[in-house]
Amino acid sequence: MKLTDAIAELKAKIGSETEIGPWLEMTQERINDFAKATGDFQWIHLDQKRAEAESPYRKTIAHGFLTLSLVHLLAGMVNEGKPPIPDAQRSINYGLNKVRFPSPVSPGENIRACVEIIRVQEVKGSLELIKKITVEIEKSEKPACVAEIVTRAYFS
Repeated sequence: MKLTDAIAELKAKIGSETEIGPWLEMTQERINDFAKATGDFQWIHLDQKRAEAESPYRKTIAHGFLTLSLVHLLAGMVNEGKPPIPDAQRSINYGLNKVRFPSPVSPGENIRACVEIIRVQEVKGSLELIKKITVEIEKSEKPACVAEIVTRAYFS
């Protein structure tokens, strides 16, 4: 597939939900590991007794950036068997336009991603794809995270 074909194919999907990922359970272990990896040892993430006593949520919550870091996994964008942009020589995470964390995620809750294509364009010989990714919390009306992810794909 050529760059122009990929752009045309993806433009036809603008505004539609292109992926709903599987549920993933947030665990305290994952939260603890993220704290170790980032050095963010804030009590609201790690200290269950203090969270029960002092937090408005009455339990620990995942770091917002942990939730954000999972969007590629949740949206199926790291599956080598099903690349997000087939036939691209390489695809890079170019950045984020907007990120919001409307609701916290607690251990034991399930989250998943819903993906909508917002914009597709050619930029400097590459395909630039902007996706809105909404991380849902099972049995909750408010999402955990809403982010616009910018990806650039390069073709030979």
